[in-house]
Amino acid sequence: MMVTMSDGSSFYITTPIFYVNDVPHIGHAYTEVAADLLARWHRQAGDDTWFLTGTDEHGQKILRTATANGVTPQEWTDKLVAEAWVPLLETVDIANDDFIRTTDERHESRVKLFLQHLYDTGFIYTGEYEGYYCVGCEEYKQLSELLDGTGEYEGQLVCAIHSKPVELLHERNYFFRMSDFTQPLLDLYETRPDFVQPESARNEVIGFVKKGLSDLSISRSTFDWGVKIPWDDSHIIYVWIDALLNYATAVGYGADQEQFDRRWPATHIVGKDILRFHAVIWPAMLMAAGVEVPHQVFGHGWLLVGGEKMSKSKLTGIAPRQITDTFGSDAFRYYFMRAISFGQDGSFSWEDLSARYQAELANGFGNLSSRVIAMVNRYFDGVVPTPGPYEEADLAVQRTVASAAVNADAAIETLAIHEAIAAVWTIVDELNGYITAQEPWALAKDEAQGERLQTVLYTATEGLRALAVLLSPVLPKATQKLWTALGVEAALGELTTQPIREAGAWGVLAPGTTVGALEALFPRIEAGDTSAGAE
Repeated sequence: MMVTMSDGSSFYITTPIFYVNDVPHIGHAYTEVAADLLARWHRQAGDDTWFLTGTDEHGQKILRTATANGVTPQEWTDKLVAEAWVPLLETVDIANDDFIRTTDERHESRVKLFLQHLYDTGFIYTGEYEGYYCVGCEEYKQLSELLDGTGEYEGQLVCAIHSKPVELLHERNYFFRMSDFTQPLLDLYETRPDFVQPESARNEVIGFVKKGLSDLSISRSTFDWGVKIPWDDSHIIYVWIDALLNYATAVGYGADQEQFDRRWPATHIVGKDILRFHAVIWPAMLMAAGVEVPHQVFGHGWLLVGGEKMSKSKLTGIAPRQITDTFGSDAFRYYFMRAISFGQDGSFSWEDLSARYQAELANGFGNLSSRVIAMVNRYFDGVVPTPGPYEEADLAVQRTVASAAVNADAAIETLAIHEAIAAVWTIVDELNGYITAQEPWALAKDEAQGERLQTVLYTATEGLRALAVLLSPVLPKATQKLWTALGVEAALGELTTQPIREAGAWGVLAPGTTVGALEALFPRIEAGDTSAGAE
């Protein structure tokens, strides 16, 4: 069953569940905002939308950190979730439908059901395993993924990602017959080229699987912080197997078939560093269990700071609050979704953020909104005028609005978030140019131009109505202020209920509507205000 995403169909989107051992940085918030924007868009389109995020709380790294801090792993994870991970959602204005924790009973019991099914159907066996294990990645590593240590780690093998020594482990484990799925996975990638995107991610995954897959060690017996293997409680389930299953357990796998059928399959938004888990191991597990594979796995790029991927261990992480405390959550959302081509790596700089805030948000969209509302108040006592005959300049605005809505929705369908925002921004640019050319302040001085002034200000105000709807998933706070100022809630309903795919239709705003006052959507930020974040 392929899922199409229109006409009220299901749209289930997930972020990875984030490993709670570190505090959130802007890379985590970037993923959250991307998924949230897509979910908000589909909700406004009338699709049956569900957005899941959450936390990954098992594994050896958590156990060791909790022990070092003199608390139980459960106490440690409870503290981190409450103090760091749930607040992140508020910081960047995330409207998720569910939040799963891998320590939830609903999750653990359903994970056991899934594993038991694989065991009963012969996809799991026992065997000996020896290999190099990176606690940071919670993953066994091939020699090709290791480097020779330098400095204090000279003479040791270190993980290429974490630059920390790996441990040579020997365990008697349970194994998943992943090698059985080499060809089925290659067939999947061939018949459904959109299954893994973008193209660079798809090529990487195909290249990896073509080398042939090994069976996967899926249990650990050397520590006990995890979900117990249902048929052997001396083993716990490998943290990645436990974590991947959250996408299914959260929507009712093994407990609420009706909900599962309604929501599944999912679109997974993941960082490219965890692409193989989601595009190889996860679909193989689902195939083995007879469950439909995900709708899509999209591997976005890394956020780079000073040319390096952000990392707490390398002290290059930036807390989202360092940005939102100065610029606000809307600017955070806009900047990261617009400035970076979704799917590629992107560099963050305070200078670029500040420049875009001023030029695009404050001077572009914010100033446009306040000018138009102010002119309706000044020239028509706050009542939206009835337009007269449309001239070519007015029709050009209408065409821009219509095509922006269509183009933005098409871009969202392919997860090209940056292209969607760029499409909507053509309205901002068109309206700013239109007002400059039409000079309503000059028209207002000439009584003979009264009807023309009505047409110009109706056109500009109706353009703002379309912008509020189309930018609502990107800038939820600013667009709500604009929607309130436009005075349309009584007639049209709440902003978040406006059908976004029809936002480009002309004439939705009724003449005679009374507008209110509009505060500055993006207040001026003095140069010194960003210094705290730049340290």
